[in-house]
Amino acid sequence: MLKRLVLLFAILGFLAPAPAVLAQGSLSDTYSGNELVDKGSAFFGSAAQGLASLVERAVSEFGLPNGYILGEDAGGALFAGARYGEGTLYTRNAGEYMIFWQGPSIGFDIGGDGSKVMVLVYNLSQVPDALGRFAGLNGSAYVVGGFAMTVLKRGNVVMIPIRSGVGARLGVNVGYLNFTNQPTWNPF
Repeated sequence: MLKRLVLLFAILGFLAPAPAVLAQGSLSDTYSGNELVDKGSAFFGSAAQGLASLVERAVSEFGLPNGYILGEDAGGALFAGARYGEGTLYTRNAGEYMIFWQGPSIGFDIGGDGSKVMVLVYNLSQVPDALGRFAGLNGSAYVVGGFAMTVLKRGNVVMIPIRSGVGARLGVNVGYLNFTNQPTWNPF
């Protein structure tokens, strides 16, 4: 079932790797893997042991991001679910911006979790490109805590949330996150 969902998303273009080269006129200054691990380690604290391997994997597959978000989120599901979060988007050229996200999911997914999140942002030409719905496939399997990485895509912009979660969650789901500049309770 999971392989079919991944294949479907790949065909629809949601999981295609983003080019590492930035378009003309983009926010061009990227963050190195070491910088991301340092920022993430300071943010995640003692739970940061698994962060380096996930950042290394993301950088090897997608290149260097030109933005990142540090924040927190929480979600829950009983086959259908929702996730809500907030954080700060950091870019070298455009500064820092408060950003919020929320979104529904559906799948074989049961449980709840709260997470500290680092979102790697790729191909960000301007800050408004980070706003909107980003679709993806998510899988979780932990009882106390753990790290998870998801790939979300819309157009040329790719977001890779890396979560250090606490809770009990098991399953696979399909959904999207809607990134906004204002908080809302509406997950759609």
